[in-house]
Amino acid sequence: MTPPETPPPAPAKKPTISLTPGSRVRVHSAGAREEPFVSVGLFRGLVSVGGENSMAIEIEERARKAGRAEEGIRLIPLNAIMAIDILTSAKPEEEKRADPGSAQAYFR
Repeated sequence: MTPPETPPPAPAKKPTISLTPGSRVRVHSAGAREEPFVSVGLFRGLVSVGGENSMAIEIEERARKAGRAEEGIRLIPLNAIMAIDILTSAKPEEEKRADPGSAQAYFR
């Protein structure tokens, strides 16, 4: 008689993937030529300009020195994004809620 087989160990739970402000990313977006336009920097959030949503990236110093960006923030329209590489993920900030007991009363 053969002994009963033990079930294989459960796979380790993988962390959830989240794109949070402060995460270092590489964004491939549509460019003017056949090659994608690549932006590397810190994700700062989503911005709406004229009804179009864009991803705000703080361009890294190397890219600024190479003359690829005049300013430190690049807005990439969401419909132009082809791929996003999350290089390092920042921890999401906990929601800040005021403690009702610590707030000063308006009337005394």
